Amino acid sequence: MEQLFERCAGLDVHKDTVAVCVRLSDDGGTAVQEIQTFGTTTPDLLALRDWLESLGVTQVAMESTGVYWKPVYYLLEEAFRGLLVNKAHIKNVPGRKTDVAACVWIAQLLEHGLLRGSFVPEKPIRDLRDLAQDRKILIQERAREANRLHKVLQDSGVKLSSVVTNILGVSWGAMNEALVSGSTDPTILFDLAKGKLKKKLPALQKALAGRFRSHQAFLVSRILAHLDYLEDEIEAFSQKI
Repeated sequence: MEQLFERCAGLDVHKDTVAVCVRLSDDGGTAVQEIQTFGTTTPDLLALRDWLESLGVTQVAMESTGVYWKPVYYLLEEAFRGLLVNKAHIKNVPGRKTDVAACVWIAQLLEHGLLRGSFVPEKPIRDLRDLAQDRKILIQERAREANRLHKVLQDSGVKLSSVVTNILGVSWGAMNEALVSGSTDPTILFDLAKGKLKKKLPALQKALAGRFRSHQAFLVSRILAHLDYLEDEIEAFSQKI
């Protein structure tokens, strides 16, 4: 089989260790290999990079195992052309013997150009992805908190959600704050309604006539505090994005 890369390395990445096989071609064209194991702390990975550079390695490949590949790949991409390979793709390439270490098999496949790398975006796009993913998680958490608020109010017989469309709107927020502070009079609560909601007086008064106790007031107060925190966080991530 044709050899495409004379100096390459296969990495088997785990949480705390990286097994590395380097495949080198001698003057006669015969491939020799060296195997070492490194830790995954930054000093260990710098030592790994120095070792690969000392051997003249130009290509490296590793499996995309969980999140453990990221610090290894990100540090080595500065010095080598890296391939991040799907584990299923490596598994489906025939010819591996059961006693061959994963790093050796990866190095052999890389040496002969049999690996197909996954797309790894540049640093600015990676940063943007992180921000967008975290913002999405915060938005999902806000929705869960809104559902908790709905449940507590339903438990107390307050049927605001049957009248108010936006559970996180201005009118709803003002009424919840009033409930927490001890104002349970439907007439007083109705005065907090804004816009078109004022046209729903009979339905709103009935919806607000629940059995809202200090127990629910405490629960709602903590949910509202968490919602305020989430709103601030979402806004901070939006500005950063």
